[in-house]
Amino acid sequence: MGDAKRSASATARMRAGWISLVSGSAILVAKVIAWQLTGSQVVFSDAMESIVNVVAAAFMLFAVHLAAQPADDNHPYGHGKIEFVTSGFEGGLIAFAAIVIIFEAVKALIEGSDPQRLGLGISVVAVAGVANLLLGIFLIRTGKEHHSLALVADGKHVISDFWTSTGAVLGLILVWLTDIAWIDPVVAIVVALLLLRTGGGLLRESARGLMDEVDPELVGGLAASLESARAPGIIEVHHLRAIDLASFHHVDLHVVVPEFWSVEEAHDALDAFQVRAFDHHAKAGELQFHVDPCERAYCSRCDLLDCAVRAAPFEATRPFTRATVADGPAPPAGMDAIHTDSQA
Repeated sequence: MGDAKRSASATARMRAGWISLVSGSAILVAKVIAWQLTGSQVVFSDAMESIVNVVAAAFMLFAVHLAAQPADDNHPYGHGKIEFVTSGFEGGLIAFAAIVIIFEAVKALIEGSDPQRLGLGISVVAVAGVANLLLGIFLIRTGKEHHSLALVADGKHVISDFWTSTGAVLGLILVWLTDIAWIDPVVAIVVALLLLRTGGGLLRESARGLMDEVDPELVGGLAASLESARAPGIIEVHHLRAIDLASFHHVDLHVVVPEFWSVEEAHDALDAFQVRAFDHHAKAGELQFHVDPCERAYCSRCDLLDCAVRAAPFEATRPFTRATVADGPAPPAGMDAIHTDSQA
């Protein structure tokens, strides 16, 4: 992915962040007014969720802006990890809001509650819920398209707010139909438990990214890109390790090349290989190569037809797959073990 594509992607992420912040603020105002007018615990829970939405959207906007900044001396891998921090922060906010909602709902159960103007509350919360659903779908779609974990996390949070609103509407309808006031705080507690689940999921996802947990889907995508970029002389790729930096991938890998290539030939071939690989890959990134000479152990898998030192006829290349690029070197059957790779 070139600089122009990265710039356009960063612009799209920032625009989505601003849309989230402005829309969330408007929805919050409507819900707070509805809560003040109705005195409903379930509307309160919905308003609490929207407060979290606005705070998280503001932090997410900062994170998206920072993640788009280029690498510098203090951050040689760039600033993309901030998006994982944002996701964890948002998960923590959701969990905290859920705990506050449960506390207030239990208090209402003990002291009693008497929600008023239920028709108005139902109308406002229903409209706000639909708005959140549309906003959440937009954020998740934009986040996936432009590889922003912060936007995806914010979109999931906003959609969780839609379910909060749905629960609130159902609770208010039940109170309206039955005139049983305790239904209101009970529904608020159920909504809070669902929010705890959403917050926990975001925290787990954030921890995986910050701790560089292996992502099989990422490794598989990189393997497919490397296979598409393959050229004669790129014999084998193994020991691939990838760091996901939100909108950028740093990839360490070992690559086997013909033993008679000069340093300059190997450098030029691998530079071109990297460019082709990321032309076929969803995100921008860099490949950090550890170069191994073939020592004729790979002749049957080497498609460099003008090789002057070939010890065995070419049979077929070994495809780059999720398993082969992540594992150690695997010489053809019957050949001596490869001993050139000091890290094998």
